[in-house]
Amino acid sequence: MSRYTKEQIINRVREEDVKFIRLQFTDILGTLKNVAITASQIEKALDNKCMFDGSSIEGFVRVEESDMYLYPDYDTFELFPWRPQHGKVARLICDIYKHDGTPFEGDPRYVLKRVLADAADRGYECKVGPECEFFLFHTDENGRATTKTQDEAGYFDLGPVDMGENARRDMCLTLEDMGFEIEASHHECAKGQHEIDFKYGGALRTADNVETFKMVVKTIAQRHGLHATFMPKPIFGINGSGMHCNLSLSKDGKNAFFDPADPFELSKDAYYFIGGILAHIKGICAVTNPLVNSYKRLLPGYEAPCYIAWSGSNRSTLCRIPASRGEGTRVELRSPDPSCNPYLAFALILAAGLDGIKNKIQPPKSIDKSIFAMTDEERVSEGIDSLPKSLEEAIKYMKEDGFIKEVLGDHIFSKYVEAKNHEWDSYRTRVSQWEINEYLEKY
Repeated sequence: MSRYTKEQIINRVREEDVKFIRLQFTDILGTLKNVAITASQIEKALDNKCMFDGSSIEGFVRVEESDMYLYPDYDTFELFPWRPQHGKVARLICDIYKHDGTPFEGDPRYVLKRVLADAADRGYECKVGPECEFFLFHTDENGRATTKTQDEAGYFDLGPVDMGENARRDMCLTLEDMGFEIEASHHECAKGQHEIDFKYGGALRTADNVETFKMVVKTIAQRHGLHATFMPKPIFGINGSGMHCNLSLSKDGKNAFFDPADPFELSKDAYYFIGGILAHIKGICAVTNPLVNSYKRLLPGYEAPCYIAWSGSNRSTLCRIPASRGEGTRVELRSPDPSCNPYLAFALILAAGLDGIKNKIQPPKSIDKSIFAMTDEERVSEGIDSLPKSLEEAIKYMKEDGFIKEVLGDHIFSKYVEAKNHEWDSYRTRVSQWEINEYLEKY
């Protein structure tokens, strides 16, 4: 059931003195874009008549086929609480359609919708609960981001040690004003690192919420004179930021992963779902961990997973099963980071799990001891493989797994690979400060 009708949105725009509405959408790299309209154009927008130039957006279309239309999702209408109370600003998240009235195959939201429609045809509803970590840093005299923090806090510490506590509180309150149900917020392990957890939900709405969450966190941080970054590994030698994804399926109103008769209290669907994720994870990594920098987080010693394995509770594995059972039974995938495009990431993760169910892919045996403490020989004897070690390697695996192209579609797959190859080439041809420090005087 929809939250709003067209008439309700028009009335609220009028009653709340809304002056601008931002029609938001996401490019293939996960960057939030928008077209701003005045309140006088709201009816036109709600009738799907607002057009924009798709040729200027990363991974969209060529200039000769650039006319795109924005179809607002009425349920995503929200006011921006930080904007003026007179002349308010609202937003609507949009799907992208071509001029002939068909969905644009390069719209990441459409990719996720396709996967969820396939799940629904098989009787499943997919739910996701992300855990988004981020860093808060000071800005310099020009307002540019630094990697400096006066925050000396650690895991679960509180003020006055936690210098970001006030900003984090305001982030939570703002998110609640925008309809989020905040379950917890706390300081993370590294200095300047934070986490705010919001309630799980349907995969599409959760992907929308991740994009909104990142926008709110950055906006409120800026109002506190700070810079919020979702860069996976901004500082050498400390933990990076992840976005653990808690995944569950329901069928006929019941949790499809729960079976009280099993030793782990997991159903066959749960095992197959894990098997599907582990089978495709190498090819998925270029999307769930999309940056050159992402692979500097996925290293031993910093709590991030590096190895392809699962466990009932072991936090050194890629997938684990949190303790809650019954309706709370879920699979936690620990490798994604918050720089990813949530629509494409959720689409691939869920599609991989569903492929596991469809093809009855059995996972390997669970690993119940720390993989980080194993020797290379022990890992080999246990049959434990590794995640890609670089973006270049991740792109290679992505191209080798035909399933990834099938889920993303030809358009997004080719544009995404092209963009990531360009990013890797740009990185590998640069001379870094490390090289200057290490070699300039020595050689």
